[in-house]
Amino acid sequence: MIRLDRRHPRASKAVASVLALVLLVAGLGACGEAAPAEPLKLGLLTYISAGSHQNAQDRQRAFHLAVTHLNQAGGVFGRPVATAVGDTALNPDTAVAEARRLTEDEGVHALVGPSTSANALPVAEGVAGPARVPLISPSATSPTLTDAEDDDFFFRAALSDLAQGPVLARIARQRGFDNVGLIYRNDLWGQGLARAFEDAWDGSVRTVASEPGQTGFADALRETAAGGAQALIVILFQAEAIAAVREALDGGVYDRFVLGDALKNTELIEAIGADALAGTYGAGTAVPPDSRSSSAWMASWLDAYGEPPRGSYVREVYDATIALALAAQAANSTDGVAIRDRLRSIGVAPGQSVVAGPDGVAEALETLADGGEVFYQGASGTLAWNANGDLAQGHVGIWRFTADGRIEDVEAVPYPS
Repeated sequence: MIRLDRRHPRASKAVASVLALVLLVAGLGACGEAAPAEPLKLGLLTYISAGSHQNAQDRQRAFHLAVTHLNQAGGVFGRPVATAVGDTALNPDTAVAEARRLTEDEGVHALVGPSTSANALPVAEGVAGPARVPLISPSATSPTLTDAEDDDFFFRAALSDLAQGPVLARIARQRGFDNVGLIYRNDLWGQGLARAFEDAWDGSVRTVASEPGQTGFADALRETAAGGAQALIVILFQAEAIAAVREALDGGVYDRFVLGDALKNTELIEAIGADALAGTYGAGTAVPPDSRSSSAWMASWLDAYGEPPRGSYVREVYDATIALALAAQAANSTDGVAIRDRLRSIGVAPGQSVVAGPDGVAEALETLADGGEVFYQGASGTLAWNANGDLAQGHVGIWRFTADGRIEDVEAVPYPS
């Protein structure tokens, strides 16, 4: 028991101050409401020096826009969110090395990325899981990732290709094809999407694998067309697709194509020409029809950059970044396990419904700081994660190239349908 000596006022005041400090520390420790000792630091892990320039640029912009909105709202724990960026260069070994640099040297508490399935698997299993750092990929869609051995630290802001494959098959049927060729990138993404298409396709198909980085496609194209194919299903990355489609047209092997999600930007039509590709359809990411959150996000994007994004999976990068920050705020912690354990609660009801964009993010942070719950309705859709970190629902888009070289969204197909 502490006794205050009334004969020595100074001593009494000193003891009282110590007592007050002891009680304050004890109280904070008991309620667990003390702010973390450090600000939240988020990392972006994506391809920059290789792959689609449009995708790389817009995904970096989306990441920084999300962090800007967080910091405009006062940050997480009332402190600015810090960032670090790593370049995977479309190489799994580089992706792992960069993930380790971000987690070990830069000290990030959570990661957005990687962009590709082939990079996401080794990063999830070899870095994020062992380091206990939450990881949300905006665009790694291979079904194989569902069973990644990541100790539940890997999540996705895009649907698995088990959803996209049937939509690719539907597009081909709707275009009047019943006999197609299929060329796919021989990596985790290409293998998974090709298999998902074949499982949903009830016509004839000749399938050929293309090795990553392949530049010549004449033999592969002839092989896919040998059975009388009417069109070519293209499951390749940007540079490979430009070369393959150009060879198909120049050689008179194909003049009709159906495109996978990696090609949902304007680089292919700019390289080949609208005369050749206008009216070409593809599958890819889509937002829910009449999404208030997507509209609010687009307004903030235009305010920041002056023109709409041209790359794919851009909204998903933004949503992944916001989700990690909101989970950290909900947990009042930068600890990876604490952030992970709150991720599944911030994108589903119940809770205060909030949308993407600066106003929605500010409302979400304030609600969470006051001890409430939020239902973040993302710019790309609802982030309802199942036990494997996969989205339980969403939309797959049907889109087409126009005669003036744009991308026109045709339909958002709900999943599950």
